[in-house]
Amino acid sequence: MVRKDNMNSSELRNKYLEYFVKNGHTRIKSASLIPDNDPTVLFTTAGMHPLVPYLLGEKHPGGNRLTNVQKCVRTGDIDEVGDNSHCTFFEMLGNWSLGDYFKEESIKMSFNFLVNELKIDINTIAVSVFAGDETAPRDMVSATCWKNLGIKEEKIFFLPKKNNWWGPAGVTGPCGPDTEIFIVNEKASCGENCSPACSCGKYLEIWNNVFMEYEKKADGSYVPLSQKNVDTGMGLERTVSILNGNNSVYEIDVFKPVMDRIKELASGGENIRARRVIADHLRTATFMLGDEKGITPSNVDQGYILRRLIRRAVRFARLISIAPEFLPELAKEYIKIYGETYPEIKNNGEKIISELQKEISRFDDTLQKGLVEFEKLKKYIQNNRISGKAAFRLYDTFGFPIEMTIELAEENGITVDKEGYEECFREHQEKSHAGAEQKFKGGLADNSEQTSKLHTATHILLATLKKVLKDNTISQKGSNITAERLRFDFNFERPLTEEEIKDVEKGVNEVINRALPITCEEMSADAALKSGAEGAFAERYGEIVKVYTIGDYSKEICGGPHAGNTKELGKFSISKEQSSSAGVRRIKAILE
Repeated sequence: MVRKDNMNSSELRNKYLEYFVKNGHTRIKSASLIPDNDPTVLFTTAGMHPLVPYLLGEKHPGGNRLTNVQKCVRTGDIDEVGDNSHCTFFEMLGNWSLGDYFKEESIKMSFNFLVNELKIDINTIAVSVFAGDETAPRDMVSATCWKNLGIKEEKIFFLPKKNNWWGPAGVTGPCGPDTEIFIVNEKASCGENCSPACSCGKYLEIWNNVFMEYEKKADGSYVPLSQKNVDTGMGLERTVSILNGNNSVYEIDVFKPVMDRIKELASGGENIRARRVIADHLRTATFMLGDEKGITPSNVDQGYILRRLIRRAVRFARLISIAPEFLPELAKEYIKIYGETYPEIKNNGEKIISELQKEISRFDDTLQKGLVEFEKLKKYIQNNRISGKAAFRLYDTFGFPIEMTIELAEENGITVDKEGYEECFREHQEKSHAGAEQKFKGGLADNSEQTSKLHTATHILLATLKKVLKDNTISQKGSNITAERLRFDFNFERPLTEEEIKDVEKGVNEVINRALPITCEEMSADAALKSGAEGAFAERYGEIVKVYTIGDYSKEICGGPHAGNTKELGKFSISKEQSSSAGVRRIKAILE
């Protein structure tokens, strides 16, 4: 316990934002969980993702000091969920300097917030800084600053790049050293040489301040950036847990009502991991379904991850004898808990519950088919053992979890080659990862000339869709741009006809050939909307927004980047029109 009084999530959110606003930062709203024009990730994984253009030099309407609480999803550690600290959805407290303050001021603000605002005992704080190597020097500026603030030398650790360096996100790009802040748990230690690089539990990370001062070039060299930025991140759930001396994040206020209800419903023993997985996955699913971009379960991209989370929650519910039809009840708890902080969750409450019910029903059908296939399989097994390949086919083809295959096999006096199954699963993952690397090879929020042109083309495309389809209610539901193509999602109930696709393509090219100038103005969000600017996600950009106008044809609120004139775009060509999700169509196009 590092504080005498408890603090809940709302208190920490408010205190953090108020502190940084008081220190000259503009508060900006959380972006969608689905990143705009970033081909490298399916979800927003950190507060910096929506800010990449500004970290690379674009001017932000809110100025050069920003702060927010960002909704994030990370699924890379999904198998770790159920331990004391891992969550797939989490809230990230962040503050940024876009070419303004740097290391010393950033560290001082972090220190003052922890010690003076949160009342954390300075003697429980340890920090790590970059140790230096052949590409960049030892970060003595950060180390000296911590020492001057009163952190003892034995609690300042110099660690290598793998511990104290961020980026670049791709092969090249902005990067730099970071300094991480830890709370020391004296009850845990693996010995005298224990450091924050150790995973024994003695050092609990609470904050990370990244100092982007270099650009990595294609030849592997690091050159100083003309605009040096600060990007910080503090996980809300983990911080609340540490402040209150909890043993796990699942004991904090936003989880407690749901964990208590799961315990009431469960009759299948004290499986704490199962209860945590259910609580985590249902929370993440609630935010995905409630997102302003309308994610629903599917077999591709974000929809596939959502489907996997819901089905995992169902499987773990069955393990502790909770009937799956009770799971939407837990989502209702989350809507109550988060509805005021994130209004989109409350506004989309009916959709959240409806989609959960439908997906649970679909999975029940899948399980029934899997049971039929299992019965067929029993007739052909040899030596009373199901091969790994057969077990994996049940999973891959019919969505039948390996745990259920093993459970049914035991009931029938049969064994399962689990090692063989895991080998098949690994091969499947390697192929999937290779495909994903190819699919998302564009690099983090590529701001090249080509992506700027494609970004501009999406504005023309939206205005043209409204004109051709004679529907002014059409709006953007998602956008993903690489250097090779654009992908644009919009609300529409039916597939476009071949003639409509040709008319849209023709309409966009006519606008391009008019050589219309593209101008940018800054104004309040209200003024932008009143002026007629399109703004499906206007609330994410803050009080002051950028409005891009394309001649007399299009006017949209957007963060950029864009071309200077439509004549720069070339020829627009639609390669595919398809369904994205219920009521949402998707167009893929290129510029030749």
